[in-house]
Amino acid sequence: MPLRPAPISPHGPDHISGPNAKTKMPWIRTISISEATGRLARSYEAAVARAGRVFGIVRAQSLAPAVLDASLGLYQKIMYAPEGLSRRQREMVATIVSRANDCHY
Repeated sequence: MPLRPAPISPHGPDHISGPNAKTKMPWIRTISISEATGRLARSYEAAVARAGRVFGIVRAQSLAPAVLDASLGLYQKIMYAPEGLSRRQREMVATIVSRANDCHY
């Protein structure tokens, strides 16, 4: 099957989407699990306990462990709040938003 040009993205000229596209991604320096110490090591251990692994979105914040912890805390408050939407509905909204943002998380 021949390659077709990627469609123009509403996200700007550097964002390429479509089945044959290669997305341009910035490189973000991260701290690996084996290199993590102190607060970051504890955050990584919690991530593994919670999700079975340390996802890229967590590693992307590894240079600022306090920000990482605050971000995960906010996520947990939103996703596990006792009032409002059910957890299932919240996950559904998160999935739809991620898809709209062309994000596989």
